[in-house]
Amino acid sequence: MKKLFILLISISSLVAIGAEDSSEVKALQGTWEPVKAELGGQPMPDAVLKKITLKMNKNEYDVAITGEQPDHGTWTVDTSAKPKGMSITGVKGPNAGKSFPAIYEMTADTLRICYDLSGAKRPTEFKSSAGTKLYLVTYKRKA
Repeated sequence: MKKLFILLISISSLVAIGAEDSSEVKALQGTWEPVKAELGGQPMPDAVLKKITLKMNKNEYDVAITGEQPDHGTWTVDTSAKPKGMSITGVKGPNAGKSFPAIYEMTADTLRICYDLSGAKRPTEFKSSAGTKLYLVTYKRKA
């Protein structure tokens, strides 16, 4: 009986986490445009940012960059992590077969993501330091 109770608690916890992730996934849906970004501590020029659009639909993403090959893949979130975690996997385009651990935070129409482009490990803070492959970007939801 005690084992059954523990099993039911575990299943309930997983269902609750899945439901939370589901509402988070819905909130992330839409088209996002970068307004600020830096890679390895170096700011990206506004001219470059204006060429980029991120679309998130269900658990898939599309990144369009004017004049470049588009990037398409999948993403998942881990809302139980602190800060919240995200895993990105490239399927088609320049990042096909690559995985990028990330962290994110969202408030109203602003989404901030810090990706580890080396694929090594999920960042622990929203910071892009010189000598790293950390890509920190702030997106605004496109109206």
